[in-house]
Amino acid sequence: MVDPGRSEKSPRWASAVLTLAAIYNIAWGLWAVLFPQAAFDFAGMAHPRYPEIWQCVGMIVGVYGIGYAVAAANPIRHWPIVLVGLLGKLFGPIGFVDAAIRGTLAWKMCWIILTNDLIWWIPFSAILFRAWRANHSKAPVPGMSGLIFSDS
Repeated sequence: MVDPGRSEKSPRWASAVLTLAAIYNIAWGLWAVLFPQAAFDFAGMAHPRYPEIWQCVGMIVGVYGIGYAVAAANPIRHWPIVLVGLLGKLFGPIGFVDAAIRGTLAWKMCWIILTNDLIWWIPFSAILFRAWRANHSKAPVPGMSGLIFSDS
């Protein structure tokens, strides 16, 4: 396990990716909060009855952006933030496809899934793989045998 007090070497590209993700998520979150009808206008859909729910989605996306900004300082050390982000980016498209198949969301809304989720799968996965490799080569923590980052 990586010593929390030690700064593990992170690749520069990983910090750049997370910085871009932070900027994107914060900007997208602000857009969704300030203009909750805009995505629905673009897709030719009726405005939601409760735009506050869409604004809440924007707030969540923006908060992820703050997490990515923190993780950008040391992606290897802050891999749990990247993992939570990747999980959201995996589950979001599943929910979208389900809603689109049921007809509650227009397929035209898939641009949101492309820019919010799909483009980040490969770089986030690469960061997590790099963190796994960095942590896996360390000595196991007593009492933690069998966990993903131990050598046993």
